[in-house]
Amino acid sequence: MNLAMRTATEDDLPRIVAIYNETISAHTITADTEPVTVAQREEWFHEHTPQQWPLLVGELDGQVVAWVSLSPYNRRPAYAATAEISVYIDSAHRGRHIGSKILEYVNDHVTDYGITAVVALIISANRPSRRLFAKFGYGEWGRLPKVMRFGADYQDLVLMGKRFDE
Repeated sequence: MNLAMRTATEDDLPRIVAIYNETISAHTITADTEPVTVAQREEWFHEHTPQQWPLLVGELDGQVVAWVSLSPYNRRPAYAATAEISVYIDSAHRGRHIGSKILEYVNDHVTDYGITAVVALIISANRPSRRLFAKFGYGEWGRLPKVMRFGADYQDLVLMGKRFDE
């Protein structure tokens, strides 16, 4: 499989939103509980820049099948080199090692953006994501118990992280 990574363009935003929205009903991948619109994501899209806060898409045979964003973890100055990572994969392409390809790419390029630490916020029930990040050297840096509610069910938030300057 040859996953091509590239900077997302505005033309990719509807596909990015579609991939994101298909994860919502699972209640194990994102904390959103209702689908989002392209218009709701436009500001978020423009906050990403190829120089520091990249939003990248993964393509197979010219079709966007995944995306990854590196976003500011916190806007306070002391966190300037710490990113929050988000990875989303089209449901039809999960289980094909696309997540691994994306994290390989991020590991190889994250310091190009001046980022020295990456934090992944993962719903505890999302074991595949926790295993994926652990495989790439991310450790559990914290856990917030039962901070998310999906109907009658509560979920922990697991913070996984990795330093890239050691």
